[in-house]
Amino acid sequence: MCYERMTRNLELIANRSGVRLDKYVAEDCPELSRSYIQKLIGNGHVTVNNCAAKGSLKLNVGDRIVVVIPPPTLSTPLPEEIPLTIVYEDNDLLVVDKTAGLTVHPAPGHSSHTLVNAVLAHCPDLEINGSVRPGIVHRLDKNTSGLIIVAKNDAAHRDLSDQIKTRSVIKRYMVLVEGCLSPDSGIIDAPIDRDPSHRKRMAVVSEGREAFTQYQVIKHMGNYTFLDVTIKTGRTHQIRVHLSAIGFPVVGDEVYGRKSPILNRQFVHACYLGFRLPSSGEYIELHSDLPVDLKEALESISLL
Repeated sequence: MCYERMTRNLELIANRSGVRLDKYVAEDCPELSRSYIQKLIGNGHVTVNNCAAKGSLKLNVGDRIVVVIPPPTLSTPLPEEIPLTIVYEDNDLLVVDKTAGLTVHPAPGHSSHTLVNAVLAHCPDLEINGSVRPGIVHRLDKNTSGLIIVAKNDAAHRDLSDQIKTRSVIKRYMVLVEGCLSPDSGIIDAPIDRDPSHRKRMAVVSEGREAFTQYQVIKHMGNYTFLDVTIKTGRTHQIRVHLSAIGFPVVGDEVYGRKSPILNRQFVHACYLGFRLPSSGEYIELHSDLPVDLKEALESISLL
C-alpha cells in the first residue's frame, strides 16, 4: 500500500477580531496539535493575507489565512494482520468494535500495531490519499473500548466528517465513575482546552472550546455510579475531563482520577453509534456490549 504524499492547503477566513493567529488556527483546525501549528507558523507555512505572520499576530475580521500542510513525515503505515471485530461494513466504511489497548492511528514513536495498520490489512484497496491516518474520522483513546467508524474512500470520509461536524452522529458511552452522582441526569456544559499547567492533559478552561456532555444514571452501586453518557461534542478526553471536573472521576482513569483496585484501565466503553450511510442516507444504529473486563469490574462492585 502506497499513499501519494501531497501538500494540503487549508484556507480560513477570520470571523472575529483580536484573536491571536495561533489560537485561531488551533480552534478552527482541531485535527492539528498546538505544537504542530507553532511549527508550521515558525517555518512560514501559515500566511495572513498572503504574508508570512507570527503566531502572536492579532487577526481582523475578514483576514484570509492559509495553512500549508506539508507531506507527512511519518512513515506510510503498513498493513498488519491484527484481529478486528467488525460490526458493520459496506463499500464506503466499516465500524470496528475496538479493544482497549489498541491505539487508533500511528504517531511519532508509535508507527505500528495500530487500528490503521489493521484496517490497511483488511482493506488493501483503501482509497484515502495523503494521510498517515487513512480513514479515521473520529477517535477513541487507546484504553477506551468500543465502536469507531473508519471510512474507505475520500467521499465517505468527507460525508462522515461533515456529519460529525454538524453533530448529527450520535455517540453514547457506558461509564463508571467514583461517587454517588446526583442528580440522576444532567448536561455538563464546560469549555475544554489544554491544561495550562500540564500540557499533556486537557482541562476545563474558560477560553477553551465549547463542550457538552449529557449523562443519565443507569444505576447507583455503593460508592460508584454507572452512567449512560452522550457527547454532543468530541473534545479530547471530554468525558474524562468533564466528569472529573464535577467531582466524579472515571474509575481507573489515572490521568484525571486515580488508580482503581477493580480495573487497570479507564471504564469508558463506546456502546452506541447512530449515523447516516454516505451512500444512501439511511440512518443506522449500532450497539456494542460491555467487554469482559468491564463486566467483571461491575461484578466485583456487587460483591463488595
